[in-house]
Amino acid sequence: MMKRLAFLLMVGSLVLLVGNWLRAQDNPRDLEAKFKDLDKNGDGHLTADELPKKLLSRLDGDGDGQVTLAEAKDALFGKGMTTVIEAAAKKADKNGDGLLSRAEAGNAKWFDRVDANADGQIDVAERQQAAEFLKTVVQGVVAPEATPAIPVDAPKPVVQGPKILTPAEGGIGRQIPDLAFTTLAGESLRLSGLPGKRGTVIAYTSTTCPVSKRYAPALSRLAKEVAAQDLTMILVNPFDSESREALQADVTAQGITCAYVADPDDVFGKALDARTTTEVFLLDASRTLVYRGALDDQYGISYNLEAPRHRYVAEAVTALLSGQAPLVSATVAPGCELERGASTAAVASDVTFHRDISRILQQNCVECHHDGGIAPFALDDAKEVLDRAKTIRRVINDGTMPPWFAAPAKEGPSPWLNDRSLSERDRRELLAWAGSSDKPLGDPADAPLPKPAPPGGWIHGEPDLIIEIPRTVAIQAEGRMPYVNLTAPTGLTEDHWIRGYEIQPGDRKVVHHVLTWMSEGNGSGRRFDELGGFFAAYVPGNAAQMFPEGFGKKVSAGSSMRFQLHYTPSGQATEDRTRIGLYFSKEVPQYEVKVTSLASHQLSIPPGAPDHEVVASKVVPADMTVLGFMPHMHLRGKSFRFEVVRPEGPMNLLDVPRYDFNWQLSYRLKEPLFLPRGTQVRAVAHFDNSAANPANPDPTKTVKWGQQSDDEMMLGYVEFYVPVAAGEAPVAATVSR
Repeated sequence: MMKRLAFLLMVGSLVLLVGNWLRAQDNPRDLEAKFKDLDKNGDGHLTADELPKKLLSRLDGDGDGQVTLAEAKDALFGKGMTTVIEAAAKKADKNGDGLLSRAEAGNAKWFDRVDANADGQIDVAERQQAAEFLKTVVQGVVAPEATPAIPVDAPKPVVQGPKILTPAEGGIGRQIPDLAFTTLAGESLRLSGLPGKRGTVIAYTSTTCPVSKRYAPALSRLAKEVAAQDLTMILVNPFDSESREALQADVTAQGITCAYVADPDDVFGKALDARTTTEVFLLDASRTLVYRGALDDQYGISYNLEAPRHRYVAEAVTALLSGQAPLVSATVAPGCELERGASTAAVASDVTFHRDISRILQQNCVECHHDGGIAPFALDDAKEVLDRAKTIRRVINDGTMPPWFAAPAKEGPSPWLNDRSLSERDRRELLAWAGSSDKPLGDPADAPLPKPAPPGGWIHGEPDLIIEIPRTVAIQAEGRMPYVNLTAPTGLTEDHWIRGYEIQPGDRKVVHHVLTWMSEGNGSGRRFDELGGFFAAYVPGNAAQMFPEGFGKKVSAGSSMRFQLHYTPSGQATEDRTRIGLYFSKEVPQYEVKVTSLASHQLSIPPGAPDHEVVASKVVPADMTVLGFMPHMHLRGKSFRFEVVRPEGPMNLLDVPRYDFNWQLSYRLKEPLFLPRGTQVRAVAHFDNSAANPANPDPTKTVKWGQQSDDEMMLGYVEFYVPVAAGEAPVAATVSR
């Protein structure tokens, strides 16, 4: 009886009850349509003669014996789920301390899953997190049924995590063919002849997909764990463009002990209907598909968590060994998409790779996507591009690549000097070729000339002064790292003006972004302050800035530079020694470039808030001319807007409707904007602190201002210039290189 009262089992039975109710209908549809179907008299209420009694009691929020559509939605997707859980928890909480012990939960098998911090008791925060998770389960059950194919081509938000699918959508329950294969080590095997007697785990992987790389250490551990449970694990790499030497190096680096299969002919992919490079498949002893989807929810597109909240594969293995079906049997696994053959609607293309596509990629992508570049894989070779055609289609349709998040101009050309977005023609040709049935390569003689590498590795040549962080930073292989703040003296004994800078990471693959601040005076650090603007910034693909003729920034004698470094672990431990190069001006510039900010450092974002608004405003104290803007938020950042307040209404300056923490972009104006003294400028930010944000570290937390990514910031940086004061001292002599 105790288990019946325990909250997760109660809600789990609700999920099954709703699922059975919906699937019992001839034509399952969404909840609103289902409600209208059952409401025979059209009075907007479902009563005992229109709804099964048990379901009525679950959905009847106010206990009046009838259910409105609002009550049904709240019970399944809103606060009602939490109410049900809390009521059940209160009933099971025998000592009234507000916590559920393992005994009070009836020693239920789900206890360890909900006990996120493994302290032997389930508190309110953990119950709320379980409620949010179960809402997604119910949403997966009541969503319109689809074909067995997993929907992967629909536009997605910037941040993408695992999404729960119905068993039908995942093809759960079918038998996988008895595949024969040869491992990287040269061993010939069949699925039916593997040593694991209780089942098989088949995990997709890649040495270049960024999400796969972050999961590599976890997959290596999983292989050892399932082997101890009498299951066999196989790693499958589907990319023809990844050499066997690279695969073997990954096996060695990660200490992989299970079978590793290179599958460029797509033998496993066709049998499993594999969709991404991070999918994991669990088969029972008869090769029946029990689970498919994400390993867990620690990593996804554009986010890292410190640790997983939902361990889908581990839970599915536990269920299999217990003779039960997993609560979640299928999810979407965010990673690099795999081609499953051309759509029946796909047509041949007259666009060719060598003549057309290679030039578009060279102009827009290859700056980062080349061998040894910042990006995780190259796009300057036909074989590599063919392997990633589906990923290319996804990021273009999503608008996440090339990285540019400003809303397009309502009319006329883009106002932004550094607008990275594709032209309509380039976008159309890329999508047509990547989605075509033949993906023609064309004549190699039509290929563009390769772009030469910058001399000495510096885009604008050797700098006049290089300032390096004072120590080597060790980068962990997994999880999420806190910001690192380090200060280095400039070594300057005289003032200097600079005409530009470049920031060079020591290991480009793990440096997420860098902000720097320059102290004034004796370098004591008292002037290092995010609220006062920044000196220089780096994001992948935007490492350098050279000012127009007659513009510059001042670097004072005796000053120091603070580096704020944000790292993204890539699946392998490494080290970084970031540095900045400064280019000196030969004379005092006419205008000084500065940065100020609009900020709300007293922000307080409530737990679970999906669209919390924070506003900051400032009156311009003196005439200024704006060069550009840079919004800055952390993991809960959702959107950001700069505007000028006018009597007739706000005038939009920059609108970033989909903010992406992974790209701390500056937006520089083609035509500088003059703002006279007394102009009121406002920044409006929205934050998503709900469980629906997969990057959210803790949706139960009230979020305050803080430097770490677990905290939040609301900063709207404004880059502007002012005339250099008359009589400014002449520039110091150039430092010898």
